[in-house]
Amino acid sequence: MARFVFITGGVVSSLGKGLASAALGALLQARGYSVRLRKLDPYLNVDPGTMSPFEHGEVFVTDDGAETDLDLGHYERFTGVAARKTDSISSGRIYSNVLEKERRGDYLGKTIQVIPHVTNEIKDFIAIGEDEVDFMLCEIGGTVGDIEGLPFFEAIRQFSLDKPAGQCVFMHLTLLPWIAASGELKTKPTQHSVKELRSIGLAPDVLVCRAEGPIPDKERAKLAMFCSVRPERVIAANDLKSIYEAPIAYHQNGLDQAVLDAFGISPAPRPDLSPWRDVVDAIHDPDGEVRIAIVGKYTQLEDAYKSISEALTHGGIANRVKVKVEWLDSEVFEHGDPAPNLEGFHGILVPGGFGERGTEGKINAARFARERKVPYLGICLGMQMAVIEAARNLAGIEKAGSEEFDHEAGATRFEPVVYHMKEWMDGSGRVETREAGDDKGGTMRLGAYRASLTPDSKVAAIYGTEQIEERHRHRYEVALTYREQLEAHGLRFSGMSPDGKLPEIMEIEDHPWFVGVQYHPELKSKPLDPHPLFRSFVRAAIEQSRLV
Repeated sequence: MARFVFITGGVVSSLGKGLASAALGALLQARGYSVRLRKLDPYLNVDPGTMSPFEHGEVFVTDDGAETDLDLGHYERFTGVAARKTDSISSGRIYSNVLEKERRGDYLGKTIQVIPHVTNEIKDFIAIGEDEVDFMLCEIGGTVGDIEGLPFFEAIRQFSLDKPAGQCVFMHLTLLPWIAASGELKTKPTQHSVKELRSIGLAPDVLVCRAEGPIPDKERAKLAMFCSVRPERVIAANDLKSIYEAPIAYHQNGLDQAVLDAFGISPAPRPDLSPWRDVVDAIHDPDGEVRIAIVGKYTQLEDAYKSISEALTHGGIANRVKVKVEWLDSEVFEHGDPAPNLEGFHGILVPGGFGERGTEGKINAARFARERKVPYLGICLGMQMAVIEAARNLAGIEKAGSEEFDHEAGATRFEPVVYHMKEWMDGSGRVETREAGDDKGGTMRLGAYRASLTPDSKVAAIYGTEQIEERHRHRYEVALTYREQLEAHGLRFSGMSPDGKLPEIMEIEDHPWFVGVQYHPELKSKPLDPHPLFRSFVRAAIEQSRLV
């Protein structure tokens, strides 16, 4: 039976609850325990799948096809535990489930209310798989006091009462602001946040305080007294140069010991943090530096490409170099020569996206990389744009384009080198069908699918195998109609779906490193296990840096 840690936040958002949860999971693993992490989000969207990246950052996709909050990416990167559909829930999904049951008559004519029907649905979700792990870590999105979060706070209060004493621990993350004018660290915001938490029946067992530096003994004692928390369970969460320092920093500040003490686990196994020390050492003592340009559509918000940014860092760790990422808006390359903006980079990465805006700039970036022999990695839309570029400028298909852009414009302007998928086979062999007019949410090709690699291809050498499984999130595919024309000019489809109908990978043969993939390899990369494509891409960038 799992022990439960509920992580809540107060004062302000974006303090790092997701990172604290992930780091705690890694620390418990380092002590030999098994863990699973969950995110409970109060927003009314059923999932983040239809949200703009500017609104909510990237959408993280699980193997079983769930579109989830980006914090699940942190959970996977720090613990290596593959997230599932049952690890992410929103108010929208909870209310949808309740209303579906009401329509079916499952409640036997009762009046449907937040308590007990909504809270019971939340509790049922929290309990899924509780017999599988030693610790279940559940992060509640938003901050205490948010009106939309109240059903979740009530549900975890009830859940803790349903369980035997000592099986649930509450960890509250707050802000300790430093007021420069008075030279003081202020505890009052944290006191008020804990007061708000206690007013709804919850009391923190562990208090994690985001602060610029160590918490002085005087302020720690004050927090302990006014928040009814033991002094040793008031934990400092300091700013770090790298998020991958978090497990070591939190351990040094006593987080994992405080949680274990709250559960009454003593003595506890000592943690083995040597793998994390190796990661931090590689980050802080690199042997060189490479410059990578990310040419994207949502570059104003780095969280829109969070997993890509982290995967590049992992590639740097694997090669012991610092990867300096620069974010370039693809619309800048719509007209004119992209060379002034792209010269001097050791690699170019074009990520995924939706819609026509900025795509001509991505095509121009792919052409620059192909012609200048600069390492190129195209992901999802980035692969499609590379194929369109080759179709136009190598195979002579002047009007090569995507059905996606014709659908947006309501006209036929392109020869569809990229088309809207209407049918494909899922991982279990079942045929999935979609139409262009279907609902946007949850209707893409989502989750893990297998691919077969050409034996003598570059990607087969990179992966070290001819069979792979990667995560997808797209509704448009490269058409095989022009395969012969493209391959005659050096573009090779070196990875295909098992039935041979869907191109998964393309590469340029006469190029040091030019690869496009229809899937999202960044979603499976971890600091302790960098993804092979990012490891190889950064290595190619190192070689390029020696030529520049």
